[in-house]
Amino acid sequence: MKISKNINSIRRSIMRFFTKNMSTSKVSSKSIEDPAQIKKILICRPNGRLGNLLLITPLIKEVSSTFPNARIDLFVKGGLMPIILKNYPQIGEIIVLPKKPFNHLFAYLGVWLNIKRKKYDMVLNVDKDSSSGRLAVEISQAAYKFYGDTINDDEVKQDDYHHIAKYPVYNFREYLKALGISINSNPVATIDLELSKEEINQGRKILNGKFENQKKTIAIFTYATSDKCYSELWWNDFYELLKRKYERDYNIIEILPLENASQIRFKATSFYSKDIREIGSVIANTAIFIGADSGIMHLAKSVHIPVVGLFSVSNCKKYEPYGDGSIGIDTKIKFNKNLYILEMDRILLE
Repeated sequence: MKISKNINSIRRSIMRFFTKNMSTSKVSSKSIEDPAQIKKILICRPNGRLGNLLLITPLIKEVSSTFPNARIDLFVKGGLMPIILKNYPQIGEIIVLPKKPFNHLFAYLGVWLNIKRKKYDMVLNVDKDSSSGRLAVEISQAAYKFYGDTINDDEVKQDDYHHIAKYPVYNFREYLKALGISINSNPVATIDLELSKEEINQGRKILNGKFENQKKTIAIFTYATSDKCYSELWWNDFYELLKRKYERDYNIIEILPLENASQIRFKATSFYSKDIREIGSVIANTAIFIGADSGIMHLAKSVHIPVVGLFSVSNCKKYEPYGDGSIGIDTKIKFNKNLYILEMDRILLE
């Protein structure tokens, strides 16, 4: 594990060295008179984490609405993106970068050659700080290249600009405006798994099978990776608060992680699946979700229910759930668990 981390650190350092002086987004002298002329687009987000992939769906929606006749290819890591974008009609090829490049060197190099040889009308990088994303834009054959950064540093930014799902959209809008395209002034879309009605109905059947009553359900997720994971003591204390407050009127279900672990030692009714769309369909039928910053927290938000995200390590303003009454709570500042119950009360009563 340590050797692997060292290799990845070296790889990232090399990538940063080669991309540090790479061009920022420059507007072509040729404006886009008709958005219909843009037929092929590549969006680059070479990351394989569930949360990070879900967080680019607002940009995908923005690109789709701006260029409705375009086919959109994706450059990512891992095998989750085809599952996430199953119901997105404009998605074309999903180019997957191996998670461990030194173990699959020829496949790794083949991906870069694939990007180099393809011709696109426009190539977009999602994360301005991603060396691999910027490199993909640089080597691509495209008339219009967007590196992910802001066009105008002096322009006053929106209050929510620093959210990781929103600033790519705001920066993209700046880029479009500079190209002469009328931009969308609506709020940035929420992240979206785009569940079908059939999937939501199936999730309802699964959830109804867990309880012998018609009460609404509160979903909790007690797990998270590394320092984001709250202790068993923390969660047991909070779970007892939840039961005392809500057990009479609500069911409580624990959504289990891939590791099949529970910080409350499986005291609550639980649900386990390896299928993220099935997990999402079950959560979509609950009244509210509460859990630490994690991919499952973002998955819950992507199915349009209120989410209470708990942040102890990550930047809350950058990753907090938004839309549908959702909130992020920085538990380093607001450490009283009774305050979280009050926030849940407020959301459930709305």
